[in-house]
Amino acid sequence: MRMPLIIDLATEDDTTGLGKALAGLLRAGDSLLLEGPIGAGKSHLARALIRARLGPHEDVPSPTFTLVQTYPGDPDIWHADLYRLTHPDEVVELGLEDAFATAICLIEWPDRLGSILPENALRLKLETLGEGRRATLLSGDRPGFDLALSSRMRAMAAEAFLADTGWPQAHHASLAGDASARRYERLTSTTETAILMDAPPGQADSVADFVKIDQHLLALGLSAPRILAQDTAQGFLLLEDFGDGLYPGYIAADPALEPVLYEAATDTLLDLQARAPAADLPDATAQDWAEAAALAIDWYRMGVTGDTLGRSDFVSVLAQTLKHHADGPRVMILRDYHAENLMWLPQRQGLARVGLLDFQLAQLGQPGYDLVSLLQDARRDVPEVIETAMIHRFAAMKGADSAAFAASYAALGAQRALRILGIFARLCLKDGKARYIPLIPRVWDQLQRNLTHPALSDLQAVCASLLPAPNSETLQHLEAQCGAFR
Repeated sequence: MRMPLIIDLATEDDTTGLGKALAGLLRAGDSLLLEGPIGAGKSHLARALIRARLGPHEDVPSPTFTLVQTYPGDPDIWHADLYRLTHPDEVVELGLEDAFATAICLIEWPDRLGSILPENALRLKLETLGEGRRATLLSGDRPGFDLALSSRMRAMAAEAFLADTGWPQAHHASLAGDASARRYERLTSTTETAILMDAPPGQADSVADFVKIDQHLLALGLSAPRILAQDTAQGFLLLEDFGDGLYPGYIAADPALEPVLYEAATDTLLDLQARAPAADLPDATAQDWAEAAALAIDWYRMGVTGDTLGRSDFVSVLAQTLKHHADGPRVMILRDYHAENLMWLPQRQGLARVGLLDFQLAQLGQPGYDLVSLLQDARRDVPEVIETAMIHRFAAMKGADSAAFAASYAALGAQRALRILGIFARLCLKDGKARYIPLIPRVWDQLQRNLTHPALSDLQAVCASLLPAPNSETLQHLEAQCGAFR
């Protein structure tokens, strides 16, 4: 059974927006059954829908007394209020049955229809929620309708935000996103460019978190994008455009730059960690970090074997490994510190040449975590000579014992690889994103390298017993189940 789409409508404008969004999706033969008590907003929504199709000045009276109002168009629109009907036979006299096949029909109080229900109708229930409303849509046998409606409403909200910020006529060009629900677009006007971040509310990484960390990084003199406009409640930001200079592109164009870029990124980490962290950052325990890595069992093992056996042993051993080797004083970490989230800004000076992106999940953690993220990149191979050099550079500048830091680096690397292994499997199995499956062998190889450290022998044994290697058969099995766990 298809799950209902629930939309919270905080204001009258939101209800109007839902009507406008529906107007762009309904076609001849579509019926929208509007349910809800008196005053729930059924007529308001119908009026917004009709005006969106016929023009903002269209006179749209309530059909409470006329029972039906018709509007010529392509197709015609029939708006019916059946509240005063006492028997379904009266519907026949109104001519609604014929309209169901050729017009767009908006039916208030559809329970009066009895058995004379249009086929494959959409049901929309409106009810009071605090100072606003809640809409519950049942789209029946209409695959893709919910997604199309949500996308249309989101696009309309973005248009309203840009109109308020002075970018209503800008050219939009989509930019490559990541594994989250965020979207990015480059806006181009006649004289300048900017980046629109569209981050729907309700995600783990909020726009408010991005703003907080962005302001902190800028205050340190680091290169985070300046925020030009914001609507944190709706999840929109207008950001400074750093251009197209992502690390991988620069390295591909000039391989000799690779050591320079990684050295600059390492030094940026050292500078960030030498400063006071942003206020009120989350601080996870070793147990929390181990639980986060159990995605490797919950999704990768489950996807391959069909079970999650050994999960508690896995978490216990990993938690102990982290407690012994990676559970010291905390610093601020950015979490997703890797080449695809780093820009090279050669026109700037010093550490400001490193442009920082995707840092809204920043928290307190171990010094080596972001270094592992940088040097054991799930999306590209970092030359071993660069990884070794940056580890030595980082440990020396920190004044860390080399042996202890090596054990910490391996433990953090194993934790991160295990978590990513689970995330990539989940993105395929649950979200239908098979493009992450080819990245799994690289992450697996990174995991195995970390597990060879003597301090991780217990974890190595647990992983060997629980996690199947990602051979061609394993990967094909995962990909064959893509989207099966939605």
